[in-house]
Amino acid sequence: MEFLSYEYLRLAWWIIIGVLWIGFALTEGFDMGVAMILPFVGKSDEERRIAINAIAPHWDGNQVWLILAAGALFAAWPTLYATAFSAMYLALLILLFSLFLRPVGFDYRSKLPSQKWRNFWDWALFVPGVIPPLIFGVGMGNLFLGIGFQYDDHMRSSFDTSFFQLLHPFAVLSGLLAIAMFMMHGASYLMLRSEGVVHERSREFLRIAAMAVIALFTIEGLWLWLGIDGYSISSDLDITAESNPLIKTVAVGEVTWLHNYSVYPLFMIAPLLGFGGALIALVMGKVEKPVLAFYGSCLSLIGIILTAGFSLFPFIFTSSLNPSHSLTMWDATSSKLTLNVMFWSAFIFVPLILAYTSWCYKVMWGKHTVESIRENDHTLY
Repeated sequence: MEFLSYEYLRLAWWIIIGVLWIGFALTEGFDMGVAMILPFVGKSDEERRIAINAIAPHWDGNQVWLILAAGALFAAWPTLYATAFSAMYLALLILLFSLFLRPVGFDYRSKLPSQKWRNFWDWALFVPGVIPPLIFGVGMGNLFLGIGFQYDDHMRSSFDTSFFQLLHPFAVLSGLLAIAMFMMHGASYLMLRSEGVVHERSREFLRIAAMAVIALFTIEGLWLWLGIDGYSISSDLDITAESNPLIKTVAVGEVTWLHNYSVYPLFMIAPLLGFGGALIALVMGKVEKPVLAFYGSCLSLIGIILTAGFSLFPFIFTSSLNPSHSLTMWDATSSKLTLNVMFWSAFIFVPLILAYTSWCYKVMWGKHTVESIRENDHTLY
């Protein structure tokens, strides 16, 4: 394959979209994680303000990764974008409306001194900390189960699924795993940015969340291996042809979803990172090494997300109604010109975003304490 041929561009965008979702998890993951433990790590207003100010300067910049990832799906995999938003419309609306609470929560919480007012907004920040990872996890779980959609000859989609059908026990377990991942990540980050009782409570949440990640990830893997039929392409697929998901045949149950790990042994690094990173976070948190605990949490999130992507490969959106209409990275992409223009745009702008984000963290880094909150009462959130 020549460099930037259609097949290379398709593979490149599968990798880039994975990188963007990992970027979202590593950045939004810790600020959503902090938000979900906010009402519990802080028993007083000042203690809760420690947690809020640890993420307040960065949460909106972190959300850029979500916008980038969603935009990349729209441009690189438009068929997936249209089908997924139609099939999971209500779930995505709930996700969107939960995110509305974040800016108003940060901006309005400290406008009044009333403790009832501030408690209300603390729980308002808790909601968009829990709902997005839950919905993303449930959505990912449903990709392994298959979603009820199919296309006609003109690529018009029809659906045979409902919101409650998405709540299969395996999918709900995937949502709980995502919550545990973000909680672990948020707790390890808050350990880095706080001292005193908030630091100690964050360490306890890190311990609980890391153990939950290890347990839930293990159950998910066993369930995929023993209880869920895998999808496989049983016909020839021309990876250089124009996108058309209707011209292949997909078999269900001939292999498991873990089949790729025997075909591509290098993929095994992903689940090892998932387990190993969580274990590092657990141990390093216990021995008061918050930097290493945070790095372990990062590795765990990367490993678990890669495990999902590697297990699904080459599928990106599976159909239970007509498995042969499932979308793959080879037959659901935009044109070669579109992928090429996007590739060079990402090549230029993603490093710039990384550099600017890193600079922001460097400039605004530091630990928060009750004393620092009192000294800067009118300038901090």
